[in-house]
Amino acid sequence: MKVHGRCHCGAIAFEAEVDPSRVTLCHCTDCQMLTGTAYRTTVPAAASTFRLTRGTPATYVKTTADSGHPRRHAFCGTCGTPIYSAAMDNVATYGLRVGCLTERSALAPTRQIWRRSALRWSANIEHLPGSDTQ
Repeated sequence: MKVHGRCHCGAIAFEAEVDPSRVTLCHCTDCQMLTGTAYRTTVPAAASTFRLTRGTPATYVKTTADSGHPRRHAFCGTCGTPIYSAAMDNVATYGLRVGCLTERSALAPTRQIWRRSALRWSANIEHLPGSDTQ
């Protein structure tokens, strides 16, 4: 599936090919901190299909606690929107942030990882009152 993404302010734009059956929710504490919410939703894109069409993202290198491997996290230097994460060298895939993809409504999660860190309240929020707008 061809996807198109951009940051909130529009300074960064990109496109890639993804497999919609590979969308993942990550509950790790790093993803909670880096998104400012309960989990991160990501879909992998082969490096050969990923193409920046506008701008150059800023990057932050985070060494993962479990594996000890450094990962490059790319984001818009103007608005802060997370764009992707990738290995430091020999990038095979980019972990695209589903929230910045135009096609996000077609990319439902198919699995969850790091459930041991999941915030208990995030599992079921259907009972909360809500409104269609604010």
